[in-house]
Amino acid sequence: MDLLNHFRRLFDYDAWANREVLANLKQCESPPSRALKFLAHVIAAEILWLERIKGEKQSLAVWPEFTLAQCETQLEKITRLWKDYLAGLTPERLAQTIAYTNTKGETFRSPVEDILMHVVMHAAYHRGQIATDTRAAGHAPAYTDFIHAARSGLY
Repeated sequence: MDLLNHFRRLFDYDAWANREVLANLKQCESPPSRALKFLAHVIAAEILWLERIKGEKQSLAVWPEFTLAQCETQLEKITRLWKDYLAGLTPERLAQTIAYTNTKGETFRSPVEDILMHVVMHAAYHRGQIATDTRAAGHAPAYTDFIHAARSGLY
């Protein structure tokens, strides 16, 4: 599998896992507030990184206060935007270095390839925190392991 298709596959998995978490939180009578905060952050960070890659202005706070309904709307939006972006990605663009300023005002330069890997890993990290908070609140968390999704053909 080439690197472009590898990233498309990872982002398909990421979108699936985020939808699973959202669906799981929607089933909770009262979803844990920290879990909702982490999900909103995952979504906002995915939007922010795509905006950085595209050289666009930041449109959301990094830690927004989203409801579950707002998470659903924003998740649908960012899933579509990443799919479109990745569909047009070329090997040259994947290797391109992007200059950006983080939310603290610090400037950095990173290859698109590293940014894409960060987006997927960042989301997985926070989904783990969501699972912990969900379990601590007495609910069964979403089962979002990559290998589970890959074996089952879920994404």
